[in-house]
Amino acid sequence: DVFEQPQHVGHKKIEFHITTDIPAVLQINSEKEEKNGKKGYLYATTEEMNNTGFGRIFPAPSSNDKMETKEEEEEIPSEFISRKDLERNRLSREEMDKFSVFKNYEPGDPNCRIYVKNLAKQVQEKDLKFIFGRYVDFQSEVERNMFDIRLMKEGRMKGQAFIGLPNEKAAAKALKEANGYVLYEKPMVVQFARSARPKQDANEGKRKK
Repeated sequence: DVFEQPQHVGHKKIEFHITTDIPAVLQINSEKEEKNGKKGYLYATTEEMNNTGFGRIFPAPSSNDKMETKEEEEEIPSEFISRKDLERNRLSREEMDKFSVFKNYEPGDPNCRIYVKNLAKQVQEKDLKFIFGRYVDFQSEVERNMFDIRLMKEGRMKGQAFIGLPNEKAAAKALKEANGYVLYEKPMVVQFARSARPKQDANEGKRKK
């Protein structure tokens, strides 16, 4: 009895208001659906908003992540040196002229291997990888395998290194950007390695004969 009284008094009035409102909304929706010629147009748009909302939440960041990773691959600030740091700690041409190691500097014949000298005693392979690794695409197995660092730590070759890069273009870029870079207070002298093109030298020798 207690529950029946409020139902008769209150709920019927509320039901009337709801039932009168819902058909009106449905009629408006159905009229708009007929005008647009699409079934469930309004419902579809609300569902699409929800779906695209969820859909855009997940793919959009992933695409942004891909863009960020591409930028990181170009600059790679975490694993490898950035272009800004290279430029910041690199000697200008005028400053290079003051050092005897740059007096008779010649880049040499372009090839995929570079020769680095005037390295400080503290320099390790990881330091060279930090600098020259930015010119290698580590996602490519071929480029990864071609990247090679040989740091000389003993004898007359001490303070020198040979670095193999994936291609001539990468080596040329590395030479241009890293030559004169001050590592442990000593500027690196970066040139193309001489012994990287023995076949051509042999052919030239035959031609001279």
